[in-house]
Amino acid sequence: MEDTFRWSLVTAIAPIAWGTNYFVTHEYLPAGHPLYGAVLRALPAGLLLLALARRLPRGAWWWRSPVLGICTMGAFFALIYLASQLLPVSLASTIMSASPFTMALFAWGLLAERPTALVLTGAAAGIAGVVLLLGTGATAVDLRGVAASAAALTMSSCGYVLAKKWGRADEGPLATTSWQLVAGGLVLIPVAIAVEGAPPRLDLPAVAGFAYVGLVATALAFTAWFAGLRRLPAATVGLIGLLNPVTGVLLGVLLSGDVLTARQFLGLGLVLLGIAVSQLRPGAVSKRFDWGRTGASTREGHHGHDRRRRAARRGGDQHGVLRAQRQADDLT
Repeated sequence: MEDTFRWSLVTAIAPIAWGTNYFVTHEYLPAGHPLYGAVLRALPAGLLLLALARRLPRGAWWWRSPVLGICTMGAFFALIYLASQLLPVSLASTIMSASPFTMALFAWGLLAERPTALVLTGAAAGIAGVVLLLGTGATAVDLRGVAASAAALTMSSCGYVLAKKWGRADEGPLATTSWQLVAGGLVLIPVAIAVEGAPPRLDLPAVAGFAYVGLVATALAFTAWFAGLRRLPAATVGLIGLLNPVTGVLLGVLLSGDVLTARQFLGLGLVLLGIAVSQLRPGAVSKRFDWGRTGASTREGHHGHDRRRRAARRGGDQHGVLRAQRQADDLT
């Protein structure tokens, strides 16, 4: 339990950093260039992590890295960038809050991680909390932004679960994250040139925005995220991701002077409750207690089995002595 809590804290770095990403993208990064925006976010961060890891892909990671890079980095960044420009932050975050369910489904199919009742309960509470926290508002909905958010949700959830499955090898999260970022950025360069033409001109706020998004919301965040995926169930990691919209709301309170309503306080409580519920481990109880016929503790059950085995062995030895005596009587 203590180890789970520690790695949950490490994983939480990612959604907290991502929670600031919508604000920075919407306020400081150039609109109309989602592909170049994704390249400038992924490639510099990937090269930085690659310089720190000092390890190139080996074996199957030469094809795994582009697959994961497209799902979790390249195409995902472009879709999120587009959604950030077309949708209000609240609606984009609400759609992405379904990640606990989508990651649980992919983990069930690809990793045989059957979602527990606690995880499903926590996911339901967390998503309900996000809806209360953000609301829908009266702003007109751009269906292109909704489609971009839904596609980003599906691709990233599948990619995260595949990264967990393939990341069980000896390669560390720093190296594998760098390979995915570099691959995702390189794949997007020709697509960005073909679709968007020349790269956008960046003013000083945009350069600072890309520096923050690349270093904090990408390099640091994804390293922490994939480190958590290696050690926690995928559905639990998805629930921790709900800290993303929570951070966005609290950022609005700090920077814009927003005041939380009673509904938002209730939503915040539900999100935190859902994350806390996902940390519970029913297996820890079942290992300690035997809920079978006797209701006795596992330790007592083991001792009972041991006593029965010893009694059986003693009984077997006595039967063996009696048989030997009978055989001796027959011979005499």
